[in-house]
Amino acid sequence: MRALVVYESMYGNTHRIAEAIGEGLAEGFQVDVVPVEHAGAGLVEAADLLVVGGPTHAHSLSRAGTRASAAAEARKPGSTLILDPAAEGPGLREWLDAPLVTQARAAAFDTRMDAPAVLTGRAAKGIARRLRQRGLELVGEPESFLVTKQNHLEPQEVGRAREWGRQLVGSLTPRG
Repeated sequence: MRALVVYESMYGNTHRIAEAIGEGLAEGFQVDVVPVEHAGAGLVEAADLLVVGGPTHAHSLSRAGTRASAAAEARKPGSTLILDPAAEGPGLREWLDAPLVTQARAAAFDTRMDAPAVLTGRAAKGIARRLRQRGLELVGEPESFLVTKQNHLEPQEVGRAREWGRQLVGSLTPRG
């Protein structure tokens, strides 16, 4: 069985979470973890499980404008932010708006500030909604992984992401 983890990441946090989810999924799947720009039709069609995640920007999925603002923040003199290698590629919103041809089941995740979701929003909810609109069956509730105000992952989040990947493996039952 194959799992595909597709992510969008600006400063590397979502990328690190995607890799950790992939490690957890590897207990039951052959796994590919790719930035959205490399999530082509062949990889999507071959997947039995499609796990999609991105950062929460302005309460939802990123937009071209929020991605440009994030890149500009990283380029400011004195900034400690480092852009992820795929940060300036296409975003999940655009990728999810295109047709998805797959029979895979799916799961959604995001990264967001460590504050109540009512204040931060949750990109994972929008990702999950778009996956369902394309006819994919979700295997679990959308999941959020938390970052600090200094834009670093909270210490436990990589391990929690790895465990969530393991739980996704355990939640899949054969269709029948």
